[in-house]
Amino acid sequence: MPRVNIFTITGKKSDQITLPSKIFAAKVNNQLMAQAVRVYLSNQRKAGAKAKTRAEVSGSGRKIWRQKGTGRARHGDQYAPIFVGGGVAHGPTGSENYQLKMSKRMRQQALFSALTSKFKDGEIIVVKGLAKIEPKTKEMMMVLEKLTRNWKLETRNWKLTLVLPELIENVIRAARNIEGVKLTQINMLNTYDVLNGGKLIFMKESIDKLKEIWI
Repeated sequence: MPRVNIFTITGKKSDQITLPSKIFAAKVNNQLMAQAVRVYLSNQRKAGAKAKTRAEVSGSGRKIWRQKGTGRARHGDQYAPIFVGGGVAHGPTGSENYQLKMSKRMRQQALFSALTSKFKDGEIIVVKGLAKIEPKTKEMMMVLEKLTRNWKLETRNWKLTLVLPELIENVIRAARNIEGVKLTQINMLNTYDVLNGGKLIFMKESIDKLKEIWI
């Protein structure tokens, strides 16, 4: 059974907690995790680029030279794609759809793979009592400094993800301005956030919530 240490906000080891094997002792599927990351990033993409076609370029539509007798190729107006200032052929339209789909079961297995990988690498700890912290950045900095000693990280040179069970206003206000610290809720946790989030700090209540969602 996968077990991790529980720490208090003073950085002292309090106990151990048994994590659900279904989630933290799953078979690690690297290919599935890569697919989940690709789908996630593609779905964040917006079609912002837009190029004008020759029909959309403004200006005169007169024929630039007569049809015959000049020795040059025949042309209509000056907005053909081959001319400087002309329209763009096959350019971005601004309506491209980058959305990809992945089944719920595949997303779930990819997330379990990522969490299992983090557990095996020793990058998960659980903290209790954090919900009672004062909504001050200074207070959260002190807590994180004590907790990260277990990973022997350089002080404040962090890449951490703090996983909350729900919206906890005082915790969010205390941590949201700290560089290198990302906040997420347990029901919004995804493969990309786990793999790209550095060390994971779960509130004890988040583990209980995780069991409610997936077990």
